[in-house]
Amino acid sequence: MLLGRVIGTVVASIRYEGLEGVPFLLVQPLDRTGVEKGTPVVAADGTRMAGPGELVAYEGGREAAMALEETFVPVDHSIISIVDQVSREGWEDA
Repeated sequence: MLLGRVIGTVVASIRYEGLEGVPFLLVQPLDRTGVEKGTPVVAADGTRMAGPGELVAYEGGREAAMALEETFVPVDHSIISIVDQVSREGWEDA
């Protein structure tokens, strides 16, 4: 599970079968301290409720497609939850 912040939306004019109605959002990856890391990614919104500015948990790779209703679709990232709060208590700094 990865942590990110939604920074925008993506509009697809043509969608793969099975992805109709699934929103695509632009997500900025964050490290465990909440600092931006890397480049933004496009993620299918498995919750169908996330929006710009929200903190989200997302997955990449094969697990990303498994978070959606239609599991055999070509997605690299998908949002799996909206995060309410992050607590670092007891974490080891890496």
